[in-house]
Amino acid sequence: MNNPIVHRADPALDLEFERVVDVRPALVWMAWTDPEHLKKWFTPAPWQTVDCEIDLRPGGIFRTTMRSPEGEEFPSSGCYLEIVPERKLVWTSALLPGYRPKVPATEVVGCDFPFTGVITLEPAGSGTRYRALAIHADPQASRQHAEMGFHDGWSSALDQLVESVRGM
Repeated sequence: MNNPIVHRADPALDLEFERVVDVRPALVWMAWTDPEHLKKWFTPAPWQTVDCEIDLRPGGIFRTTMRSPEGEEFPSSGCYLEIVPERKLVWTSALLPGYRPKVPATEVVGCDFPFTGVITLEPAGSGTRYRALAIHADPQASRQHAEMGFHDGWSSALDQLVESVRGM
């Protein structure tokens, strides 16, 4: 049996966001793993996610295209690393599907660094304890991601996720 890796944040390298939301883990999981649902909430408004491809397996693709309010599009692709249904989702923007290294190593909106994202979900009463962790290679990348608005952006996106699945 596989034991999931426990990811602990390094404050010098990583950014972390945690909150309890009033929707079940199954709905949060669906919002993260169904391309049509993900497009509804993934990018903080007024930005939009206009395209999404998900091959939900280790080595599978996680690809999105974001559109700015001015109409400029920003594609981003990565590779899933770990999947524990309704509990944990790990992907990286440093690899393409099949764990193929990217050349160049980046393709992230407005930045020049790859990162690994870890989403963990835990039941919390009738809701979900939601934790997002962005793992960076160096303090500069972490700082750049923070300055791009990591906390506000991921918080707004989570609000949009909750609204998109509430009542389902």
